[in-house]
Amino acid sequence: MPYNSESFKTFNPTGEIIMALILIGVLIVFAIIIGILAKKADFKKKPKGLLLLAEWAVEKLDAFTKDTMGPGFENFGGILLGIIPFLFLSFTIGITGLPTPMANLAVPLSLALVTFILIHYTSIRYTKWRYFKRYIDPIPIFAPINLLSMWAPLISMTLRMFGNAIVGWVLISLINSLLGNISAAIFSFAPTGLNTIFISPIITPVFHAYFDLVSGFIQSMVFVFLTCLFVAQERPEEVEQEVALATRKEMKA
Repeated sequence: MPYNSESFKTFNPTGEIIMALILIGVLIVFAIIIGILAKKADFKKKPKGLLLLAEWAVEKLDAFTKDTMGPGFENFGGILLGIIPFLFLSFTIGITGLPTPMANLAVPLSLALVTFILIHYTSIRYTKWRYFKRYIDPIPIFAPINLLSMWAPLISMTLRMFGNAIVGWVLISLINSLLGNISAAIFSFAPTGLNTIFISPIITPVFHAYFDLVSGFIQSMVFVFLTCLFVAQERPEEVEQEVALATRKEMKA
């Protein structure tokens, strides 16, 4: 396809994509600030403020991955530390009235793609060339079915996050519309348009608290748990036994 300068002028990202890029930018800035604070910190003294919060998050995630995934995934908490804040903020930013990134299919698809890549990277890391054997088990005729099942985690995780975001957005919109009509009927003496806003600000925050905060927290945790479980199960049992044995020897030593 020949170069066309007009192609760049047609780029028109949605509000959800712009919001996702803003969140990524903010998190990158926070990561840089924490890195600078860590380099300048005196490790003989107890950390404070943002650095204390970062160390607490790292310790909790490292302990979580160790309990959930077992030995051999001690550094996986660093990956989750980059995903969890973005995931949670993408679900909950809608409570401020700003666009919700999760309402755009590209955002949950990108997050699920990260899990998908981690799954197959882990499998290749431990099994090497035996990785390809999974597609012809138990016999080669099952190859088409095995190839289709390979995409199941990507599709299911994408649709789960996207579906929950869309359902929350649709329900909030319907509730706002209903409350606007009720308000217009009760305050019919007020100017048209203005009489629709009296009830909604009182009731909708309760629904926002659930669909944006509670549901966002639940979906974030579900995504993290599934990512850990999908990735951990790619380690063969014999490798897991070797790692566990080596860990026990280190503890005894």
